[in-house]
Amino acid sequence: MPRPLLVLLVLGLVLAGLHLDDLMELSGIENDKESVAGTPYVADGDSLTFGDERVRLLGIDAPELRQDCSNDAGAYPCGRRARDALAELVNGGYVSCRISGRDRYDRGLGWCRRDGVLLNREMVRSGWATADWRFLVEETEARLAGRGIWQGPFQSPRDWRRLHPAR
Repeated sequence: MPRPLLVLLVLGLVLAGLHLDDLMELSGIENDKESVAGTPYVADGDSLTFGDERVRLLGIDAPELRQDCSNDAGAYPCGRRARDALAELVNGGYVSCRISGRDRYDRGLGWCRRDGVLLNREMVRSGWATADWRFLVEETEARLAGRGIWQGPFQSPRDWRRLHPAR
């Protein structure tokens, strides 16, 4: 397919509400190196553990487990609430993850689904994670609705990690 037509196709699909991961699945492109599946342990708001394999959800950044945020009632443990939100989505069920690479800690970077639901997207949609460019529509909706961490001021997970190095 000529490049200009491919660009127009991708733009049309994005405008139609489809996302990059959906486009890859629809096109049959399979760049993933591996996959993992089973009933994971929910480590925090953006990480799952399958036995010895730890998977970080791509495209999102959830508050750190020890992180607090604020709302009208005061400080609350948003890191634990983000973990609980992911645990509720997993709900002890079978999860499959397509691993697209590794981070500097050798964690798999993946797109994870339970019953066809993309957990990465749902964490942003529910307001318990910030997004990179792939989920900006969902982040904007969560922000405008005041869901999850968007119910009040919070420090970005990245900034919080920088100011609170691991012990």
